[in-house]
Amino acid sequence: MKKILIYILSAVLCASLFACNRTAPQADTGKLSIVTTIFPPYDFARAIAGDRASLSMLLPPGSESHSFEPTPKDVITIRNCDVFIYVGGESDEWVRDVLESVDTSKMTIVTLMDCVTAVEEETVEGMQDGEEEAAEEPEYDEHVWTSPKNAKLIVQKISDALAARDADNAEFYKSNTSEYLQKLDALDAQLQAVADSAVRRTIVFGDRFPFRYLADAYGLEYFAAFPGCSTETEASAATVKFLIDKIIAEKIPVVFHIEMGNKRMANTLAEETGAKVLLLHACHNISKADFEAGKTYIDIMTENVSALKEALS
Repeated sequence: MKKILIYILSAVLCASLFACNRTAPQADTGKLSIVTTIFPPYDFARAIAGDRASLSMLLPPGSESHSFEPTPKDVITIRNCDVFIYVGGESDEWVRDVLESVDTSKMTIVTLMDCVTAVEEETVEGMQDGEEEAAEEPEYDEHVWTSPKNAKLIVQKISDALAARDADNAEFYKSNTSEYLQKLDALDAQLQAVADSAVRRTIVFGDRFPFRYLADAYGLEYFAAFPGCSTETEASAATVKFLIDKIIAEKIPVVFHIEMGNKRMANTLAEETGAKVLLLHACHNISKADFEAGKTYIDIMTENVSALKEALS
């Protein structure tokens, strides 16, 4: 139904836009027009391009990305941009539908998942109804940016795309990229130091788990109530028992929840075990207040460093 709606919408838009001819935002502002779907690439592009580009993010701050649907204005924004950046995972079907319905011949397109090593199916450990041991369920994670190692690859890919599209500002973009990559190196070093000094290597989430890439990068074991992009809100009794037993047996001091998630499960686990509830932020979006205050990926991940240090100590 969503695909049909997008095609109808696109047909109407294309008819009206054809009459007016294609006018890219760059023609109005004199700047490269960059459009991203979600916060991480928006923040990366902001760090690289500074004030030399016109930048917009389709996902409204404070909104859940998995339930996002484009408006007619969003379709026009995508159609008229010079550089379009999106995740490229299974949740981006709406993006593919839009791109198939508009002329992309003059558009540079960057997908985050193409910037990093091919995603393979992994497993998230938890319990299934009626089972007595941890079960393994196929897990697919699109949150590639949660590892600073991957963020570096993404930033470089975006930088190369901007420099190729806007040669006049290429050196400016390259200089900003070099400085930003140094910040990501420092963040990577902080996370590695936390992992190297950890007295335990297990983290528990009373929530979804969008941190497979972070955990893999620093050798962490993880247990979660739900898979990374799950829409579930109620865990089975067996899952709850397993997580409680795990926390108690390993004396795990922290139960994590994610941004814009339901803290109910994390609070339940904390009440039963005495663990502390902390936020581990996956950066997929930020609140309106944080967005307006200019909060960055580096800011959020630095807070995550502190949270992980407490959980692993």
